[in-house]
Amino acid sequence: MSGISSGASRLLVVGDVIDDIVAIPAGPILPDTDAHAAILRSPGGSGANTAAWLGFSGCAVDFVGAVGPDGLEAHSRALRNAGVTPHLVVVPTAPTGTIVIVVDGEQRTMLTERGANAMLRSVDVSDELLASAAVLYVSGYSVTGAFGAAGAVELMARAHRVGVRVALGSGSTGFLRELGVETFRSVFPTVDLFFVNHSEGELLTGRTDPGEIVTELLGELPVVALTLGGGGALIGARGVTAVAVPVEAAELRDPTGAGDAFAAGFLSVWARSEDLQEAGRVGVALAARAVAQPGARPPVDDVPR
Repeated sequence: MSGISSGASRLLVVGDVIDDIVAIPAGPILPDTDAHAAILRSPGGSGANTAAWLGFSGCAVDFVGAVGPDGLEAHSRALRNAGVTPHLVVVPTAPTGTIVIVVDGEQRTMLTERGANAMLRSVDVSDELLASAAVLYVSGYSVTGAFGAAGAVELMARAHRVGVRVALGSGSTGFLRELGVETFRSVFPTVDLFFVNHSEGELLTGRTDPGEIVTELLGELPVVALTLGGGGALIGARGVTAVAVPVEAAELRDPTGAGDAFAAGFLSVWARSEDLQEAGRVGVALAARAVAQPGARPPVDDVPR
């Protein structure tokens, strides 16, 4: 599809919302003893992070996710403070999801309890929300751990029927393996824009070269945005030469949320323009800002009002 649904200017994000516990060790982690670390507790979740960075960028954005009764008030408040309109489903029998993230330079180890996120369903996204959106962005974690490939296809088809373009994130390699590569790729025919990092792209295609990963994915997808960490990003679209977007040197404090911030920056441009170079540039710049701070969300005090 091309173009924006008539009269719509909002972005709709569907995905996970999480309580993050981020540990940044001051030195090596040794078994059976203590190690000094900076520990940050903050709201997270890939989908909610992308929504928050969109709000930070000045976009009108709605977010649909699932929480336990313990998380409704805090996560609603955090999203609103970031400029996001929350539509949170409360799952009475499950806790809000939690992730313990141990940061080691550019690498992270993540221990995840999905909690209420696993109970999110595609029908939780109303027709009214879809009708008001220019773009629907679905976190890959919802495909691998909530409503699945069939639910994603149903939701994306509903979006297309009302003229809404669809973007999809890839999630993570661990959950992609659990779901199965072919099952995840079965969603691609209903996707207009796909976000993926190098390791996830390698898993999905069997290729290692970034250009080959993008070319392989473009066989099934109209636009692919491949993030390469300190190497910037490679943006490909059918029928045009792939665009390499460099990244300026940035202080690396915590890579958590960098991909979510990139997606938000890219979407903030792509929702209104076909300029992939500019979308990539804004995405890379926002990701650089994300890695220079602890935690996965933008600082609330800096959110435009």
